[in-house]
Amino acid sequence: MADLAASPAGEPRAASVQRICFQLQVKPDRMDEYVERHRAVWPEMLAAIRDAGRRNYSLYLRGDGLLIGYYETDDDEASAAALAADPRTAEWEESSTGLFVSLAGERADQSALQLREVFHLEDQLASLDD
Repeated sequence: MADLAASPAGEPRAASVQRICFQLQVKPDRMDEYVERHRAVWPEMLAAIRDAGRRNYSLYLRGDGLLIGYYETDDDEASAAALAADPRTAEWEESSTGLFVSLAGERADQSALQLREVFHLEDQLASLDD
């Protein structure tokens, strides 16, 4: 069970939450298709993401195809391994590979560039309370 700490609002929060931000590049001529696919993600894919321990998951797409994703998890390595092993994700990832620039046949969920977090408001506010 994760260690719990009090949030600035006094609500319990998991002390081990990892915040993950990543980037990919959607092919400019495939952006409409990418957006349309994400209007209603397959229910089994949504369940696989949830079951792998990812939550608060969002994707942001810039007009030139830059895709930024964010999610939270307790163990990103375990989450990635669970998704890689989950048969529910294979078809979705395979059908999505052609939407991205420079994946060379790799799955997007396994080759996205992770961005380093340099600031988080709640962490710094919490450190003031310590």
